[in-house]
Amino acid sequence: MPNKIMTREKIGAVAAKLKKKGKKVVFANGCFDILHVGHVRFLKGAKAKGDILVLGLNSDASVRKLKGKGRPLVNQRDRAELMAAFEFVDYVTVFGEQTVEKTLRIIKPDYHAKGTDYTKDTVPEKGIAKELGIKIAIVGDKKNHSTKDIIKTITERYGCAK
Repeated sequence: MPNKIMTREKIGAVAAKLKKKGKKVVFANGCFDILHVGHVRFLKGAKAKGDILVLGLNSDASVRKLKGKGRPLVNQRDRAELMAAFEFVDYVTVFGEQTVEKTLRIIKPDYHAKGTDYTKDTVPEKGIAKELGIKIAIVGDKKNHSTKDIIKTITERYGCAK
């Protein structure tokens, strides 16, 4: 199996070739710190929008900025390997910015998939998507799963609550 984990520049070159062959490229992103069923449903929904699923994974530093002290629980190298193990994920890249605007400019997917906690109007990258002709797809199940809730359950159940 070829390595699915690449720089966004390499994935951009691969995506351009695939698009010339008529393939639809979908981009999805997130932290994916502790995997749960919501992640799987989101990614399967994203893959269903096209032929190739590219996953943008938040770097450790960007997860800390987004989620706070103590996060991520799983480092970016291990998270990337876990995500690449899914058969429905074709490529994984790590990005450090707070949004994926730069990554979208490099990869130029056909679709930018976001979870159901967003609407097409609340997607942070909606402007760049419109500029580049990228369609926004809201996919996955209702947002009632979270890493934060899993952490809370573990700490409460095992007497580790603060």
